Amino acid sequence: MTTTPLTWQELEALTDFYLDRVNGPTNSQATLRLFSHPESHVKITLYRDNHGWCPYCQKVWLWLEEKQVPYRIEKVTMFCYGDKEQWYKDKVPSGMLPAIELNNRLITESDDILRALETVFGPLGLGMEDPAVVPLRRLERMLFRAWCTWLCYQARTSSQEQRNREKFTKVVAMVEEALKSTPGPYFLADFSTADVVFTPYIERMNASLYYYKGYSLREENPHLAKWFNAMESRSTYRGTQSDFHTHAHDLPPQMGGCWSNDEPETLRNKTQVDNGPWFGLPDVTYPEPETSRAEALHRVIKHRINIIRVNPAHDKLFDTALRCALTYMITGEVCTPPLNSDSALRYLRDRINVPRDMSIYAAKRLREALEATAALVGDRQGEPIPLGHRRDQDPANFANLI
Repeated sequence: MTTTPLTWQELEALTDFYLDRVNGPTNSQATLRLFSHPESHVKITLYRDNHGWCPYCQKVWLWLEEKQVPYRIEKVTMFCYGDKEQWYKDKVPSGMLPAIELNNRLITESDDILRALETVFGPLGLGMEDPAVVPLRRLERMLFRAWCTWLCYQARTSSQEQRNREKFTKVVAMVEEALKSTPGPYFLADFSTADVVFTPYIERMNASLYYYKGYSLREENPHLAKWFNAMESRSTYRGTQSDFHTHAHDLPPQMGGCWSNDEPETLRNKTQVDNGPWFGLPDVTYPEPETSRAEALHRVIKHRINIIRVNPAHDKLFDTALRCALTYMITGEVCTPPLNSDSALRYLRDRINVPRDMSIYAAKRLREALEATAALVGDRQGEPIPLGHRRDQDPANFANLI
């Protein structure tokens, strides 16, 4: 038996989700972070990407959150997603992200930014140039290069594919040894700059290799697994953390392509990342917050007009279908959507961005509801996700709404 979808007013009454963007947990929606300090203490403006995806922005963002240095955020469009704002090109002609303004000085390049922040606010644990951190930074670059070789260059033969895999896993073994040599789960005795430096690309390696190579970085390496678990115990990391679906589909245009080996395990992984079930993927292991459904509902309601407007389906049809999915997500009541709405629901399913739109568990709940509701009326997929760009995610469509 199915039920009638709730109205938008009825749905809104079912979510009391609230997030203190300014003083609360790390979140991608904030434009000001004070950590309970007065606004007069703000000396920094961070320029980062609208999507909360840029790995170099994540590095600086995580550092600021860990140090709880008050700062403002100005969000800029990465070229992959849309046209970069002219005001930013006037300020930073190269268009590079991230950038900061610190005491009226503009600084680009994430490593230079961290050095400058250390000079003014002190290091995070051990600093960028500490003798214990420098070799770890070199190791991170070695790992990055081995990952790029395996992921971003097409292997012409199976033996070349295997060599690329072995080159990567050899460096991973060095990372495992580095983690094994410390008394805790981090790269040094305590959480430090070294962990911040490793975070962005290890997260993207975990997602991309699972999806394109059938290799689970987190599951196949016990010390990296402990590191991921420790990172996920930190609210700062949770607020910047993305999921497998977002990374798998945003990486190809950023990296110039990602090559799949199309092995059976890879194809199984792809199917799960794209079509679910999304729970059980090794992209997150901390317990699901009780607020995940309420958060997803809150975020969709906030943006519903533009979500409906940019969807390829007719507005009235998709409005009803979306309310069906949200009704199911929040109440558990099955609600059959209109015929021919399956592809429209999956179009949205494929374009939920973590952490830009919502946190990782909220996104899983929303994807789950959209897929279950779409499956009631058909198996048609949404418009394919572009490989050469992600301008289907252009933030101009959601201007002035965060």
